[in-house]
Amino acid sequence: MNDTFLKACRGEPVEYTPVWFMRQAGRSLPEYRALRKEGSILNAIKDPDISTEITLQPIRRYGVDAAILYSDIVVPVHAIGFGVDIKPGVGPVAIDPFRSSSDLNRLRSLNPQVDTPYVLETIQRLVDVLEIPLIGFAGAPFTVASYLIEGGPSRSYQKTKAMMFSDKSLWDSLMERLTDITIESLVSQIEAGASAVQLFDSWAGSLSPAQYEQFVLPHSQRIFEALSEHSVPRIHFGVGTGEILHLMSAAGADVVGVDWRVPIDEARKRIGVGKSVQGNLDPSILGGDWELISEEVIDILKRNAGQHGHIFNLGHGVTPEVNPDVLKRIVDLVHNFRTAS
Repeated sequence: MNDTFLKACRGEPVEYTPVWFMRQAGRSLPEYRALRKEGSILNAIKDPDISTEITLQPIRRYGVDAAILYSDIVVPVHAIGFGVDIKPGVGPVAIDPFRSSSDLNRLRSLNPQVDTPYVLETIQRLVDVLEIPLIGFAGAPFTVASYLIEGGPSRSYQKTKAMMFSDKSLWDSLMERLTDITIESLVSQIEAGASAVQLFDSWAGSLSPAQYEQFVLPHSQRIFEALSEHSVPRIHFGVGTGEILHLMSAAGADVVGVDWRVPIDEARKRIGVGKSVQGNLDPSILGGDWELISEEVIDILKRNAGQHGHIFNLGHGVTPEVNPDVLKRIVDLVHNFRTAS
């Protein structure tokens, strides 16, 4: 197996900077659109034939150093019957949002072998054929809670924050349930063969440092602590998290993902020593001129200054409009870059 990605996660020396892309398997690929056509993403995820093939498509095309499982952060809560769907063009939606303590009954424990066996089968199939590591993942409790409470994507997270500040006991109970579900999901993915896991706290950047520390950090810490007995790298990622990178690092992951708003050399200072860093190219520039894109890529690599423990990635996911050829050129550029001695 090509373990360059895993070595970088552990902060070990590597011959070149490894690279993979969040949402590398998806709508930007014509072969994905041809396979998926119409229908629910959740139904595609439930079909191991389809989800295995979709996971492999970008590996063949780009030559990245890690695969990420084709799935979604709401798969566990959907599987236990909370009532979540993924609406095309919108994202996760909850028809009957979480409002009171009675809704806790809708968040039973996850039994992965019974509730999400298709996820485990897909992982096992992928491990049998991949020559690079497979990354499993889950949504962090705060980000999943925001969808359940808001009923869908939000700009302000007003209902979520209102619950935090009006009923902390209910908030803690909700987060504890979601933390348990997250741990169950991630452990099952590791046991099925995933070589690393990423916790997506995509919307944690909507919180102030004080809010994050009080309402979110203890639950994230419990997840990473539960995973510590499994010898796989643990990645922590969110968008707009520049002001809380030190706290996300303190949660206990081995690798902290960084979006494009903070230069990677500054991000390293905030994250602290002993951690690897993942990031951090702005995905929104990928429709631009290649010369300018390549300058941005090289700037990130130069700012890292040859330090061990860097996984090149986007600051968020690949968007549907991106030309796959641009991503292939980025992979080649990153792989061929060497810091001047």
